[in-house]
Amino acid sequence: MIVNAWTVHRAGEPMALERRAQLAGAGEVVIEVAGCGVCHTDLGFFYEGVPTRHPFPLTLGHEVAGTVVEAGAGAEAWLGRAVVVPAVLPCGECAACRAGRGPVCPHQVFPGNDVHGGFASHLCVPARGLCPVPDLSDPAANPSRLDLASLSVIADAVSTPYQAVRRSGLAAGDLAVFVGCGGVGGFGVQVAAATGAHVVAIDLDAERLERLSRHGAALVLDARALDFKALKSALQRFAAEQGVPTFRQFVFETSGSAAGQSTAFGLLGPGGYLSIVGFTAAKLELRLSNLMAFDATVQGNWACLPELYPEILDLVLTGRIALAPFLDKRPLGQINEIFAELHARPAARRIVLVPENRP
Repeated sequence: MIVNAWTVHRAGEPMALERRAQLAGAGEVVIEVAGCGVCHTDLGFFYEGVPTRHPFPLTLGHEVAGTVVEAGAGAEAWLGRAVVVPAVLPCGECAACRAGRGPVCPHQVFPGNDVHGGFASHLCVPARGLCPVPDLSDPAANPSRLDLASLSVIADAVSTPYQAVRRSGLAAGDLAVFVGCGGVGGFGVQVAAATGAHVVAIDLDAERLERLSRHGAALVLDARALDFKALKSALQRFAAEQGVPTFRQFVFETSGSAAGQSTAFGLLGPGGYLSIVGFTAAKLELRLSNLMAFDATVQGNWACLPELYPEILDLVLTGRIALAPFLDKRPLGQINEIFAELHARPAARRIVLVPENRP
């Protein structure tokens, strides 16, 4: 198999389109990429010096959907199947995996970090954990009429907040606050709303907030117009109106910025819960004693277990989580211009790069 791949040789320098041979080994598959989402983490690898586990040269991209076109020994059953590739593929056999702690599996495979990723015509990954996609031409299976490229963002942008919400214990009638509502945060708002929670979206982008007001957010707060004190007061008023005490309030930090993390930590109240979902290499100063004084909980969240992907896919295909209004599909050949664009200013919608040989 000949792969056309956009490859990073040096951080911050334009990616080069290169051709390389790729074969599926035992237990592996080669997937023809239908679409690959651009994540904040990709920008961190490219611009911010966040180290990849596989050294450059490397093809980035970990939000991938496509079709299996080659299968190695033991993976033949996947040949011809449409799939979503989980952003993190645990080994399934180590002590961590056996204990249900797949996110910390030391043998996990993260496309675009451990191995070449999805900003290419094809990629090769382990078959374990792939999420099969039903026939999208069947209206009964795909009432939302989504294409395979759009499903790429399930890997990470939808699945990561899904796991974060699920492991938090958020329930109907609770309050969920999302700080930063780009790709991960925007889909997190919808995931939380699907549980029946009262959802608050905090962001700097008015277009994002307006869209989320129509897709799950009961209250939107513009952090450009409100300082921290005003944000917290507005949140407290809303919680009081809904009759939700602080110990039933869940804050999800999804901005991946130092300012967002500081805000999210400051919103914790007695008995509150904070989930750190976004990533930034920046450091910040916090008074951790607040956790003791408030008997509060902070938990990190790394990716999403592959076994949760089928239920996420069902939520998406049945329209309980909307994708189309939040996506912007662009040709993969524009990758260098798009990275520069996103480095200058976050996009209002999640960008999905589609190889030129795809519709």
